[in-house]
Amino acid sequence: MSSEWYAVEFQELFLVPLRNGLTRPKAVRGSGVKMINMGELFANERIGNLRMDRVPVTDKELSVNAVYPGDLLFARQSLVLAGAGKCSLFIEDNEPVVFESHLIRCRLDPAKADGGFYSYYFRSKSGRAKVESIVEQVSAAGIRGSDLAKLEVVHPPLTTQKAIAHILGTLDDKIELNRKTNETLEAMAKALFKSWFVDFDPVRAKAEGRPTGLPAEISDLFPDSFEDSELGEIPSGWVIGTVDSIAEVIDCLHSKKPDQQEKGKQLLQLNNIKDNGLLDQSQKYLISEDDYNKWSSRIEVKEGDCVITNVGRVGAVAQIPKNVEAAMGRNMTAIRLKGAFPHPTFLLEYLLSALGREEIRINIDEGTILNALNVKSIPSLRFFRSPDSILNAYERSARPLREAMEYSLNENQSLSALRDTLLPKLISGQIRIPDAEKMLEEVGV
Repeated sequence: MSSEWYAVEFQELFLVPLRNGLTRPKAVRGSGVKMINMGELFANERIGNLRMDRVPVTDKELSVNAVYPGDLLFARQSLVLAGAGKCSLFIEDNEPVVFESHLIRCRLDPAKADGGFYSYYFRSKSGRAKVESIVEQVSAAGIRGSDLAKLEVVHPPLTTQKAIAHILGTLDDKIELNRKTNETLEAMAKALFKSWFVDFDPVRAKAEGRPTGLPAEISDLFPDSFEDSELGEIPSGWVIGTVDSIAEVIDCLHSKKPDQQEKGKQLLQLNNIKDNGLLDQSQKYLISEDDYNKWSSRIEVKEGDCVITNVGRVGAVAQIPKNVEAAMGRNMTAIRLKGAFPHPTFLLEYLLSALGREEIRINIDEGTILNALNVKSIPSLRFFRSPDSILNAYERSARPLREAMEYSLNENQSLSALRDTLLPKLISGQIRIPDAEKMLEEVGV
């Protein structure tokens, strides 16, 4: 650590004293002032993603309980998503915002301290240890502002603080940009599937003599009329398909979960399955070679396969991306397309669509303790099957969207790992700022 770094009591860096938030008034619809809720705050990685209720607040309450860019918010008590003392940085909002009573607001003196730096400091191992030292284990674990104010914290020069916050913030900004991009790509993929295979928009347009809005070579693939089916009106020439007509359905192994290893091969877990159909590999559960051979004896899932959960988050789905092979863990089922149906994006988007979700819902077995999706019911899930020419056109249009999402997720996992590596080293002064900046350049950030 540089000789310019030294320790101070946290309160020496305050612009104003710490303050607890407002007792939460009843939310009102369409009016009032935004209020930051502790549970919502720490359920999100970025404060800019918050959904905030609006509450009635007097001018006086707003004047003393407003939150401004650069303010830090600390959890006063432990919740499921936040241990007492967890810290978050407030990012600029375009209108007034207040905070509720389970939070402590910390406003730093901008001439002495940078909020971004200290938000990362309290995310670091050393910073968390400082806060954990003042947590009181009473009816609910919590911290007091008076104890927080007296904590001894590291204090580098302000220019160094800002540089460190900029480096780590640049990584977080890129991660956030990728997350938002994936939300847009996901919406596009869902909208395209719904338009073609649920709402039948091109067929309706042609039946009504309207342009489809599609290139002529794609528009020509769709019929211009409908016919009846067991599921209602469908495009002429289409049929009602079932999952077993296009794919094999393979159950997981029903055995005791193998022990986790530091090195080995991957056993998929329920937390690897994201709600948007992607496979999250930021936390891999690795098992031994012998265990892997056992757990992959029924199937080793690979690119294009879908895995669907049977209990807990019933019906959660993810698709295996390129260059990934794994064994399935407990409480999940694999769906592998047959060679005659090479349309993996269709399969995934169907399982994620309202049509697929409804088919899954009506096949869930309700249990005394947990509901479950029986493996035997998955082959009978129904969908509207178009001619292969339309499926081929859909795959050409939708697959690039999914591949871009997979790329962004992988990049975010790499960027998160780099941030988590740099964080303790920068906060402790173990790595020079120019060296950290060079590492960002090397990954293109």
